[in-house]
Amino acid sequence: MKIANLLYFTVILSAAKIQAQSLDNKKIGDVYPEDIKWTSFPAFPPSARIAVLVGDPNKAEPYLARVSVPAGTILMPHIHPENRIYTVISGVFYIGIGIKYDPSKLKAYPPGSVVVLPGNTPHFHWARSGAYVTQVTANGPLGLSYINPVDDPRNNKILD
Repeated sequence: MKIANLLYFTVILSAAKIQAQSLDNKKIGDVYPEDIKWTSFPAFPPSARIAVLVGDPNKAEPYLARVSVPAGTILMPHIHPENRIYTVISGVFYIGIGIKYDPSKLKAYPPGSVVVLPGNTPHFHWARSGAYVTQVTANGPLGLSYINPVDDPRNNKILD
């Protein structure tokens, strides 16, 4: 993928700010599961949701978010500029490494598993065996660029 395309899609992502309910990462606070506010995120398939619990992923600071993906949903190959740590909260998280979607490369991670993903590592996800929730810990700003622009839900909205 050309650097110009990558920069273009990163700019589009930054224009779609994430609404955060999050706690300030410099103050004592707490969030109970029943108080989590899930929202859509333009870079995700329409049925996937994000909840920012700590920090502001739009800024250059630590953040913690949860991602909820319903059964059968596929996130095609993409990259994030930030280093990420995924913790599987529920369901089985299937992730594969590579620039092409290949189900044979998926690895299953059950609840409690931790996955470290360095920034700019091309990868893909599939909610293969049912819905899952992962917790993402990273330093912002959050970014998401699809390897193939056709796979980006933000582009589909532009074309509609």
